[in-house]
This record gives sequence, structure tokens and C-alpha cells, in this order.
Amino acid sequence: MKQHIQLGLALALGLALAPMPTLADNLQSLRGDAAITGPSIAAEKVHLINDKEDIPRSFEQQPPLIPHKVDKYVINLKKNECLDCHGKDNAKKEDTTAVSESHYKTRDGKILKMLAPRRYLCTQCHVPQSNAQPLVANTFEPVEAPTHK
Repeated sequence: MKQHIQLGLALALGLALAPMPTLADNLQSLRGDAAITGPSIAAEKVHLINDKEDIPRSFEQQPPLIPHKVDKYVINLKKNECLDCHGKDNAKKEDTTAVSESHYKTRDGKILKMLAPRRYLCTQCHVPQSNAQPLVANTFEPVEAPTHK
């Protein structure tokens, strides 16, 4: 019995110390094989587009894009500034799109008076539109998605 334990420990130690190929060995970055030789150059600042119009969606079920800047908005456990204009009570008064009814439902379909906790962090799904170009070339073409109001 003692020999089996010793053999098992020796085998485990041998496997732990043996060089093993990892996923990182095949990992490619956007810079290719170029080595990092110094600090990187800051990325070009993206121009956010303010147009107040419905922005066409690229695919079914895509969360709507935000047609204005939100970088200074406070969204935390105590405050969500998106609701100042888009909450049920304020949307009509502010002449903005109200948060969808689906955001007031739990996973079980129970309707809440406040936003469902899983829908509270707006910018987790919704992003501002910008003039940013894709980081890598692709052949994606949007489908003609239905407009949602």
C-alpha cells in the first residue's frame, strides 16, 4: 500500500514539473508576432455621436444603441442616472424612450415596480454609438433588423 502511495506521488510530481503546452502557446494578439518594445501609443479617441434618432440595429435581439454620451453618468447601487430620463415616470415628461417593460420583469416573469436587478446596469448591454472602426477586418453585414419602439 505504501508503495502505491509513493508511486502515485512520484507520478504526480513528475507530471507537475513536466513542460506542458498551454493555450497561451497558440495565442495570437492583434499586433501579431511583434514584441513589445516600449509603452504603447494611446488609442485615437472615439467620437461619440449625438443624434437623438433611433439607430438601426445590426441583428435580431441587439440591445438598442445609446444616441448620446454617457461617460459621465453615475450608475451604481445607489443611483442610476439613465432612469432620470428613461424611467417609467420620467420618459414622457423628458420626451425620451422609456425603459422596456421587459426590464421590470424577473426571470420568472414576475412584474416589479422597480427595474429588475439583472437589468439595472444599463451600460452592461447598451453602448453609445460612435465612429469607431473594427479592430480587425471582418465581413459582417447587418441583417435588416426590425425597428423596435
